[in-house]
Amino acid sequence: MMKIVDPDLDRPYRTHQRYRFRNKTPICKDHSKPRGSTLSSWPFVTPDSYIKQIQHRLRASMANQVADHLEPWRDLHGKVVMVTGASSGLGREFCLDLAKAGCRIVAAARRIDRLQSVCDEINQLTITAPSSSSSSSSVNGPGSSRAVAVELDVSADGPAIEKSVNKAWDAFGRIDALVNNAGIRGNVSSALKLSEEEWNNVFKTNLTGTWLVSKYVAIHMRDADQGGSIINISSIAGLHRGHLPGGVAYNCSKIGVNTLAKVMAMELGVHKIRVNAISPGLFRSEITEGLMKKDWLHNVAMKTVPLRTFGTSDPALTSLVRYLVHDSSEYVSGNVYIVDAGATLPGVPIFSAL
Repeated sequence: MMKIVDPDLDRPYRTHQRYRFRNKTPICKDHSKPRGSTLSSWPFVTPDSYIKQIQHRLRASMANQVADHLEPWRDLHGKVVMVTGASSGLGREFCLDLAKAGCRIVAAARRIDRLQSVCDEINQLTITAPSSSSSSSSVNGPGSSRAVAVELDVSADGPAIEKSVNKAWDAFGRIDALVNNAGIRGNVSSALKLSEEEWNNVFKTNLTGTWLVSKYVAIHMRDADQGGSIINISSIAGLHRGHLPGGVAYNCSKIGVNTLAKVMAMELGVHKIRVNAISPGLFRSEITEGLMKKDWLHNVAMKTVPLRTFGTSDPALTSLVRYLVHDSSEYVSGNVYIVDAGATLPGVPIFSAL
């Protein structure tokens, strides 16, 4: 049955007359005209245009349904995610991407002014839930509170970190996932020249801070009996094929981050809390922007990276983080995901010599 819109009525008018078409022009009797209109003012819908509109809508709907089934982590409405080191670099990109997927974000870092800028950008987004979303709120317009900033120094002592985590939890009344992204590289220095102060600074930020934030968030998750996901952003420097000279403190701290994920995964599994780590290679980001302009770096990449390219966080890292936040990863814990374009494969030294 053909659907015809009557300009004089607010509702569509459906005729009960079967129409004949000649040169795409309907031929009809007077009694089949819509009420309150004349034949000359009646807007006709031709079969071709009508069929094309239906086909386009069906294709779009089917494509979205297929994508929702294949990539359910595209829709994260209802999830609350805390991201540390959120004021710049990968942390900022994680916040924006997760917010676009429907998450509410607790952005945590030392620089509260830059954090507020990230939160303002997120709160101005218009986010529409997919049709398959079970969320009670399908549309979140500009101005709605979807992100809050929490000042957090991961190199601080335990009580200070606990206070910040409590504030983060209270922001939305829960935290479903924690992304431990905060970290520093420290000075490039050999083991003989590195000072004790520099060593302690790197470890306190990268390893001790990651442990303490995870500890206090996990305590809340356990007490709420809700389960959750903890995601440590590590580095290929924490892998035995990713060690480089001049970064002894950084390398050792990232080994610790990977081990922390595995041990906490064993201990927290009983509380339905899963813990994983991601070890990225070199990615384009705000922090590495200057480094990426160096010609020698591109020459090295062409010889030592099998895919012969550097990564971009979206989608290589953001999709993985989304997956680990989503409930479809409920059986995944204790893993270290390597995302490095093959740079740490065992045969790379031979490959680079060819």
